[in-house]
Parts: sequence; structure tokens; C-alpha cells
Amino acid sequence: MMPVLLKAGLLALQDYIALHILTCLIPAFLLAGAMVTFISREAIVHHLGATARKSKSFLLAAGGSFFIAACSCTVIPVGSGLYYGGAGVGAAFILLWFAPASNVLAVVYTGTILGAGMLVVRIITALVMSFVVGWVMTLAFRKEEHERMLAFAKISAAGAGDGSERVIARKDVILLGLILFSLLAPNYLVQKGPYSMKVAVWAAATVLVAGFAWRTKGKDELRRWLSETWWFIRTILPLLLLGVFAVGVVSKVLPEQWVREKLGGSGLAASFLATMIGSVSYFATMTEAPFVDTLMKMGMGKGPALALLLTGPGLSLPNWLAIGRVFGARKAAVYVLTIILLGTFAGWFTGSFVFTN
Repeated sequence: MMPVLLKAGLLALQDYIALHILTCLIPAFLLAGAMVTFISREAIVHHLGATARKSKSFLLAAGGSFFIAACSCTVIPVGSGLYYGGAGVGAAFILLWFAPASNVLAVVYTGTILGAGMLVVRIITALVMSFVVGWVMTLAFRKEEHERMLAFAKISAAGAGDGSERVIARKDVILLGLILFSLLAPNYLVQKGPYSMKVAVWAAATVLVAGFAWRTKGKDELRRWLSETWWFIRTILPLLLLGVFAVGVVSKVLPEQWVREKLGGSGLAASFLATMIGSVSYFATMTEAPFVDTLMKMGMGKGPALALLLTGPGLSLPNWLAIGRVFGARKAAVYVLTIILLGTFAGWFTGSFVFTN
């Protein structure tokens, strides 16, 4: 039995490395490092910090997240880059949740496979959940957030000049845009065909990033950027790989027939089970829709299907471990528990009162 489980874990790890390291994680880590290096902390604190108006910062975080086609693992470097750049914990965790749970690429694909009704409900539910997550994280860690903002204020005051410095230079806006393009282009531009096509798109975009950075940045700036990027890589990547291995092992021993029988209907237990399966399993963005479609054809209810659509791409065991490493175990525990409770409620509520036909 052990060789079989070991093989399952290694196969999951092999697939993850082959399909996600180049086109997802490398540009995500580069984007995180660039955000910390080139975006003014004052700008992040002003618009997304703990002292910013919550309605504004939460909307900005959710709105921006909608256009980031990232899985639960790829989004962590981006969210942590935002957080360590000065964003409030609520805004950072909104991005961590909403980008994988309801990005534009995933919801369009959901509509194609599961219909417009599921698409609309998925977007609305994910948005409501993101605001609840933002408020829960803000309230749970308000004392810590206050201390963080005081520290950022001191840093800003110490580095303040005559007040004429810009939030971000135009060349840095272009650089961030090119890095974001290298992250999104493989999924947006290549939705069918061999994976090598995605690699080709990523490679072309990366050449643009490298060429622009070489022409516009000095050696010290490039060194700082790569140093910040390396911090994210060495902190996050080992746990992601460990978690992917564990998911491969779990998927091998999961009793498939038993799961199918337990996911029917719209009861609270079925939604909770779907949420738990989704919260520990790893789904690359867009892969959750065909998986859920298959289970629905086998008898899974629409409520549990929605719970799995949300938590499948939004959470995963690698995601838990990496969040705990980057943000701390307490934040990870509060966040994961909140999502599990919200996902269960969303599945039960929509199954009982929305998907009634």
C-alpha cells in the first residue's frame, strides 16, 4: 500500500511542477517581489491599509482580484507581497480568497460548462464571502493591525522627503503590467491545446519583462527585486510542494463511491462534506468546473456543487501550509475556519433556497 501512496504523491508533485512552476509560480513570485520593491508603501497603506476606509479598500481588493486568474497556491506570493508592502490584513486575505475562487477566467468557464445560473451565483457568493473574510480578519487581528500600521507610519516618516516623490514611477507601472501579463497570458490566451503553447506564451512574455527591466533598471534595483523575489520563493515553495504531495496521497485513498453517495441533495451535511473535500484538494484554476460537472452528473446536488466550486480552487492543503508559513498559524486557522463555515452555509443556502428547480 505504501508504494502505491508514494507513487500517487510523486505523480501529483510531478504534474504540479510540470504544469505550474514556469507559467504560474515564477511570474507570481516575480510580481510579489516587484510589488514590495517598486510600489510605494505609502500608496498601499493609503488605499489598502488598516486605516483606509474598509468599503473602499475591500472593493479595490476584490475588484483587482477578479482579473487575476490564479489558483490557491499561485495567489499566495501576490497576496503576501501586498500584505508586506503595507496592505491591511483584510484586503490581503480578500485577494487570497477572491482571485482563485471567482476570477474572470474561471467564472466564464463555469458558465460555459455549468450554465449562466451557476456562474452568477458563484460570483455573487464569492464576493459576499470575500467581504465577510475581510471583516473577520480585520476584527480578529485589529490590535496587531494597529501595531503594523504604526510601524509602517514610522518607516514612511523616516523615509519622507519634500513630499514630491511619486507613488510609483511610470516605468514601474509598465514593468508590473508586463509581469502581470506574463502571469495571466498563458491561461487567457491558451485555453486549449498542448501545454507547450502556454510555455511559449510565457517565454515570450518573460522576454519582454526581462528586456524592459534591463533597459530601465539599475543593477541595485534589479538586485533588490530579485532578493525580495527569492525571499518569497524560499519561504513558500517548499511548503507548496509538500502540500501537493500530500494531496496526491489523500486523493488515492479517498473512497470515491462513498463520496458520491454523500454529496447528493442540498442538506447541510452534503455541503459540509463538499466544502471539506474542496478545502483540502488542489484544483488549478478552471479545472474545478469539469470536475464538478462530472460529479453533478453522478447525482451531486447544486448546493454542494457550489460549495466545491468555491472552496476547491479557493483553498487547498498546500494553501493552508503556505499561508501559515507566510502570515502565521493563527491567521491561517482563522481564515480556513471562516471559509469552511461560509462555504458550508453558502452551499446549504443556495441548494435550499436558490437552486430549487
